[in-house]
Amino acid sequence: MDNTAKIDALQLMLTDLRTRNEPIRHKAAFRGCQPEFQALVTKLIQQLESELLQEKQLSRESQVAH
Repeated sequence: MDNTAKIDALQLMLTDLRTRNEPIRHKAAFRGCQPEFQALVTKLIQQLESELLQEKQLSRESQVAH
């Protein structure tokens, strides 16, 4: 996958996860799993942020190499 495309995809996913999706949050609250849901969202954001940083570093390194 092209580094730029992967960076863009990661940034879009992070934006999506950070956006308050009220219908989903209401469903989690109704099912009684709001804390678990939020913990998973937080974990996913951390993982994706880490991957985004790695991809940006790889991209910078490949630009320097060329």
